[in-house]
Amino acid sequence: MLSGMDSVRHIVRAGASDEGSVALVTADVEPRSADLVFETLDRLGIPPNDVSLEREVSAGPVASTVGEWLGGGDPMVWAEVVQSARLGARLFARYAIYMAIAGAIAAFGVMNRSPILVVGAMAVSPDLVPMSAICVGIVGRRPGLAARALAALVVGLAVTGVAGWAITGLMKAIGYPPLSTALGDGGLGILPTVNASTFIVAFVAGVAGMLAFESRASAAVGVAISITTIPAVSYAGVALAVGETHSALVAMGVLGINVVMVILAGTLTLAVQRRRSAVESEGGR
Repeated sequence: MLSGMDSVRHIVRAGASDEGSVALVTADVEPRSADLVFETLDRLGIPPNDVSLEREVSAGPVASTVGEWLGGGDPMVWAEVVQSARLGARLFARYAIYMAIAGAIAAFGVMNRSPILVVGAMAVSPDLVPMSAICVGIVGRRPGLAARALAALVVGLAVTGVAGWAITGLMKAIGYPPLSTALGDGGLGILPTVNASTFIVAFVAGVAGMLAFESRASAAVGVAISITTIPAVSYAGVALAVGETHSALVAMGVLGINVVMVILAGTLTLAVQRRRSAVESEGGR
């Protein structure tokens, strides 16, 4: 089967196993045909656990890259994206701990009117992964995956908010900080505010997040996504702890709008990318 595909090269069959019924077959597969290879192997009845994919970085002569600086790079491999989404949809203890730490750091940022601390909390938060997994579940028509990812996202954001509320309550009990002015003073008043930028920033962040998720660069772009979630949910937790209920409700509204826009943008981006990948895969048959 592999030998009949133009985008598959260097097919090697190693010796049979001790039982004589299993052999190891390796091949170099162009990324545009990876999904097609997986689909074909599945139709042949080969167990998924017996198939593995490893990406390799290839380097060619410098002259061969002249004029290719506008190229789009390797296409998306749907099998990789789904596997990453399955992992991202699980509620790991490590994920909850990171979200709690993000909530604690952001709470101090809100209390001290320090945007730097809020940005630091965004860098810690791993909420890009479950939001991207939701998009994968929607595009791939996997409601179970989308539901698990949504549950992980909700729990993670709840942990962040509770952590911010608890830290603020503790600091308030021991007299720190002296909250003599409104939380919004000092440049953070934009957090509980809904305007045009709320929708636009969340949408473009969703596009960036999904592209990063596909290319396994989510750690570098995670801050762009967390700007739509961590500041708002932490602000809500702090506001509840100091009795500013209205500000907390508005911040939760901002959070809801941001999450919806990020998921919408990520879903549209992924749908376009998957369509592009399918067209390229057809060319590699």
